[in-house]
Amino acid sequence: MEDHVYDLLGVGIGPFNLSLAALLEDRTEIDSLFFEQKSEFDWHPGMLIVGTRLQVPFMADLVTLADPTSKYSFLNYLANENRLYPFYFLQRLDIPRREYNDYCQWVARELDNCRFGKRVVELDFDEAEELYLVKVLDIHTEETTVYKGKNLVLGTGGVPAIPKTFRGFSNQDVFHTAEYLNRQDRCKEANSITVIGSGQSAAEVFRELLKDHMEHEYTLNWITRSQSFLTMEESKLSVEQFSPDYVNYFYEFPQQEKDEIFATQDLLYKGISSHTVTDIYNLLYENTVSRRKMKVRLQAMTEVTAIEEKSGSYELQCHQWQQDKDFSIDSEVVIIGTGYRPNVPSFINGLKDYISWDEKGRYEVESDYRLRMTVPNQVYVHSGISHSHGVGSTNLGLAVHRNKVIINHLTGEEIFPMYDKHVFQNFDADKFKQF
Repeated sequence: MEDHVYDLLGVGIGPFNLSLAALLEDRTEIDSLFFEQKSEFDWHPGMLIVGTRLQVPFMADLVTLADPTSKYSFLNYLANENRLYPFYFLQRLDIPRREYNDYCQWVARELDNCRFGKRVVELDFDEAEELYLVKVLDIHTEETTVYKGKNLVLGTGGVPAIPKTFRGFSNQDVFHTAEYLNRQDRCKEANSITVIGSGQSAAEVFRELLKDHMEHEYTLNWITRSQSFLTMEESKLSVEQFSPDYVNYFYEFPQQEKDEIFATQDLLYKGISSHTVTDIYNLLYENTVSRRKMKVRLQAMTEVTAIEEKSGSYELQCHQWQQDKDFSIDSEVVIIGTGYRPNVPSFINGLKDYISWDEKGRYEVESDYRLRMTVPNQVYVHSGISHSHGVGSTNLGLAVHRNKVIINHLTGEEIFPMYDKHVFQNFDADKFKQF
């Protein structure tokens, strides 16, 4: 056990905790250390497809919206890579997803408060010392060390959500979109491929498969239970819901009303970006030149209700819910684009009795991103808070604001200025009256 006591220990180093680590690097009043089980920063590596873009502008990097002068900004990354002029001539606000990952890796290498190859295996609370105990396994040496911290921040992200229907089959044939790049060779060998789901990841995988389907001569299916292959709501006033103003507005509702509101906001985060839809339609159109026959089928309003392995292939039982009709298709490869669910690791059990949970087994979270605890020490949390803080909880554009709130609360000072209004519209009727 280390004797040193840290002010803040972080579990997981995804974009949210990496942002927090970068903003804390020069804050001498906060002694922080972050742990990540991967050997280096790597953000959804199975989906770093060439041509895919980040869904937020480059200003939503790890630091700029809190400190535009930070040496860890995206623009400073470009300067260090001698890529400022190419980016200038690119004339785009969005950036390639692969470039965002490379930028984050650059920041991670620069930080002294991040430890990779360190898996947190146990959390506990020492009531006598009023300190959190974090047991960490070094994945290379297999040695364990216990670290002491006054406060914790959990950035454990999400994990692929795989419905029960699709579990128990070969992960080479039936897999989540998160594994796509690791399974590309298998796809090229297949006679038939089915993509299930109509979110951004499913659309990006379908687009890649559509590019190659003539060359590799596989049948390609795309199935969604949604009304159609719907475009994400990206208009400028709509995306103001990904703002601190809307987070604060949403937070004040009772939990039941929050759940009802959240259920109506699918197209703010579940649809397909307009440029991806355009790419797909253009490919479909061009593939029909010279009356070429495509072996491509897109099927909406259809749920896959069962899957059965049959001699090197899989039979998918499908139900078109609007017509109330059943049908089946065969597919050698099945790719599941059913999104992600919050990751609540088993090591949380060590603190389970200190945490307040709602009636659905979710964290109860304060407005400043602290878990409601029965001990005085804080546990801040980045994931599993959509029910409390709304549709923007996983949006990279709000990561920096969240970390401003956490740092200000942790220090008891307004290290980063906070403002009442960031957007043009009002959500709260009382604020409308203040004009």
